[in-house]
Amino acid sequence: MLARSAVSLLRPASSAACRPAAPLSTSAPRCEIRKLARLRVVDNSQIGKEAMAEGRPPRVIHVYNKRAVATVGDKVLMAIRGQKRKGLLVGCVKTQHPMSMIPKFDTNNVVLIDDAGTPLGTRIHVPIPNVIRERLQRMSHKKSGDFTKILSLATRFV
Repeated sequence: MLARSAVSLLRPASSAACRPAAPLSTSAPRCEIRKLARLRVVDNSQIGKEAMAEGRPPRVIHVYNKRAVATVGDKVLMAIRGQKRKGLLVGCVKTQHPMSMIPKFDTNNVVLIDDAGTPLGTRIHVPIPNVIRERLQRMSHKKSGDFTKILSLATRFV
């Protein structure tokens, strides 16, 4: 006859040990900004500085593409201090794809722009991903504005 301690070794102590493990996710993390996401304004525009100083960063209320999911280089419409402003996403928390060469940032960064595509600020305080250059050059045309002005405001590229 087995001792009581030997029997307890054969049987699990709780039902948690019998549960199957959660399925392992093998998909890569994506940089996706959706509606109601909070962003950090990284230029020196007046409205951006005031919003960040009072601790109420802007929220995304619309993404200007078909998927309604913004990645680095996409235009978004934001609610900032009770106003609607457009912005250009210049950094995401997670990397997009291992081969895309987009760096991982600590925050979701945005630069405020007006309807013509010119930035509201005169300086960008964070490094800009280098892959955003060709995307902004493709987006720039007469109707939507010149987005390459944002590249001239950036002091560092990653």
